[in-house]
Amino acid sequence: MNVLKFGGTSVGSAKNINKVISILDNYSQNNRVICVVSAIGGITDKLLKAADMAQRKNRDYILEYEAIAEKHHSILLELIPSGNETISTHLSNKLQDLRSLLDGIFLINELSPKTSDKLVSFGELLSAFIIAETMKNRGLDCIRKNSQELMVTNSNFTKAEVQYQQTNTNIKSYFSEAKEQITILPGFISKSTNGELTTLGRGGSDFTAAIVAAALKVNSLEIWTDVSGMYTTNPKLVKQAFPIENLSYQEAMELSHFGAKVLYPPTVQPVLNLNIPIHIKNTLKPNAIGTKISNDFIDNSATPVKGISNIDNIALLTLQGNGMVGIPGFSKRLFESLAQEMINIIFITQASSEHSICFGIDTKDSQLAKSAIDCVFENEISLHKIDPILIETGLSIIALVGDKMKSHQGISGKMFRTLGKNNINIRAIAQGASERNISTVIVEKDVKKALNALHERFFEDKNKQLNVFITGVGNVGERLVEQIKQQRKYLKEQLKINLKVVGLSNSRTMIFNDDGLSLKDWKTELQTGEKATLNGFLERAKDFNLRNSIFVDVTANEDISKLYGAYLKHSIAVVACNKIACSSSFEKYRELKELSLKYNAPFLFETNVGAGLPVIDTLNNLIASGDTITSIQAVLSGSLNFVFNNFDDTTKFHDVVKQAQKEGYTEPDPRIDLSGVDVARKILILARESGTEMNLEDMENDSFLTPANLESNSVDDFYKTLIDDEAHFQKLYASAKANDCQLKYVAAFNDGKAKVGLKEIPQGHPFFNLEGKDNIVMFYTQRYPEQPMIIKGAGAGADVTASGLFADIIRTGNK
Repeated sequence: MNVLKFGGTSVGSAKNINKVISILDNYSQNNRVICVVSAIGGITDKLLKAADMAQRKNRDYILEYEAIAEKHHSILLELIPSGNETISTHLSNKLQDLRSLLDGIFLINELSPKTSDKLVSFGELLSAFIIAETMKNRGLDCIRKNSQELMVTNSNFTKAEVQYQQTNTNIKSYFSEAKEQITILPGFISKSTNGELTTLGRGGSDFTAAIVAAALKVNSLEIWTDVSGMYTTNPKLVKQAFPIENLSYQEAMELSHFGAKVLYPPTVQPVLNLNIPIHIKNTLKPNAIGTKISNDFIDNSATPVKGISNIDNIALLTLQGNGMVGIPGFSKRLFESLAQEMINIIFITQASSEHSICFGIDTKDSQLAKSAIDCVFENEISLHKIDPILIETGLSIIALVGDKMKSHQGISGKMFRTLGKNNINIRAIAQGASERNISTVIVEKDVKKALNALHERFFEDKNKQLNVFITGVGNVGERLVEQIKQQRKYLKEQLKINLKVVGLSNSRTMIFNDDGLSLKDWKTELQTGEKATLNGFLERAKDFNLRNSIFVDVTANEDISKLYGAYLKHSIAVVACNKIACSSSFEKYRELKELSLKYNAPFLFETNVGAGLPVIDTLNNLIASGDTITSIQAVLSGSLNFVFNNFDDTTKFHDVVKQAQKEGYTEPDPRIDLSGVDVARKILILARESGTEMNLEDMENDSFLTPANLESNSVDDFYKTLIDDEAHFQKLYASAKANDCQLKYVAAFNDGKAKVGLKEIPQGHPFFNLEGKDNIVMFYTQRYPEQPMIIKGAGAGADVTASGLFADIIRTGNK
């Protein structure tokens, strides 16, 4: 004999009911089947809503009733299109009884627990009737049995306690005589020893099925729902979650208690002692393996954690005061006051100092709990021995569950380290001596991030997901997006990094997808995006609250650089090619560094100096290893190097600068490059990274431009002055040629001072043969006092700058 239970979503439509009937028909070919059914999906809530309206004298309860009636009639009509007059009449009569009950509630303006039980029992009675009649209409050997004639309880309405001796006798007696292959039982409903209608409380249909399975000692109990078993965590919040093939009873109860809605914890109890396995199956995918719950399996899973679950809408209450220390009875009085108000305690923790007791309850009960506790401890509060109860709301509980956790060291450490790295604050911690469950209280808005981070840590084969927000998709930004698109497969397979671009923005529009943008046609998608604002982009990144979030600034916008601190404060890493932030005031630079450390959010800006060259990374490694920088000599402008490598007495300076801008070697405003400000910012950043406190105004900038060039009011005006001052630039070239030198714009840092300016470089110097757009940096240190460490290569260009940004993104993933 098989016992199967089908939940509300499984019987929520004619289409799904047909699937249920197909499953039952298949099972009945080889064995007798007992099928316990819930109310049609959503009907119980509608019944309670209609009753609440009626109690409050709101005549809209009639509309709610009519929606309930229409739902049942439409499903019946779809299941039995013709020849259903008798069945439809019986259904109408039952629905009329429901209408009469609602009318009565409206007239007396009262909804007692007893009446509530009678009301909600209609859901299961109606669904069982429709399913049984449909099966009989199709020629299946089926009968419907009213569970109220089997399940005997006390009179604790809305959550009645089962009288097992009489209930088991009834079940055994009935099924010893029943001959039909399929028996349909409405779940959840029962009768008291006095013959009054009762219900078994939340999850009562599961409970009904378990009671029947235990009474008949069947081989297994099957719970059919709309998911393929119990998942490693909530699949609605964690896309990578997957069904758990095997669980122990204890693990299943822990996961069920902490939010896994496919199973109601008391369900396990009737079958636990008899070791009757429970199978969680998917009505929509009946061939899926699902989850088997038993103690008869060998757990060979690689991780000791079997699942991660959560409970939302938690209020954390704290009773504290010096008057509690060493005084017995406080806990007894506290918990008795809650028990008298029928308030369930979900979470408890107490420090060994005995100065405080902290516990979690459902938020809806928090004010009632506070009133009860403050009343019980009124005397102690008035004497200032203890404080009035403190309440924190907007919280959730996250729990790691697994039988094998007790034999593995460091599980809690990994859990708290993972949460800490994602800046998720832990409000309270509880762990039983069995070590089967480690629970933490966190802010509810961090639940999705916490579940994803923990799931990645314990279940995803060491893969790490990076969620990237990119602002600025011009020349460099476009190359970065394309590089990411091209390399995603390699990153996942070789580096175990799952990189997702979740936000893109240019100056006009922005697009987002917290599951990751496809990048197949991102340019077209961006054209139709929402209007872009700097704060709007920041707020969306904050609202997504994704683990391992990275903001990438591919602009030269000062306003964007002012938002870096806001990103870092929300544990969003910042990767920037924008040099403004790191070359602004030293106080701002130091603040960003401190925020990066405080909120565990990397702040990387390798492309500020040398585009894709590992200049800053090498400098940081030298210092981290204990070396000291004594001097830096560098050519740091790929654009200026390109200009002076292509300028001679056969060209015009204006034309070479135009060419450099056209090929993407200069900023959109070439004055930034040619004025030396850009190079000054770069050597300033290197000086700061070397440990020197310095500001831009402390540097000497020996500009080679004319006053007219420097005082130009626009880019067009600047180019005009270049034409007018061509003789000046030819004079610079002629001097260098006469001295058999090359013109190079050099940055130098010595003895705590920095300088930039155009120099005539003689033959034999490392800078002399620097070609094209190449940069070169020479670090003189205590370890490299005479022969410097030299870094040389392309220091400008969209592709190499994009690759530098890409490297910083990957670097954040390794931190």
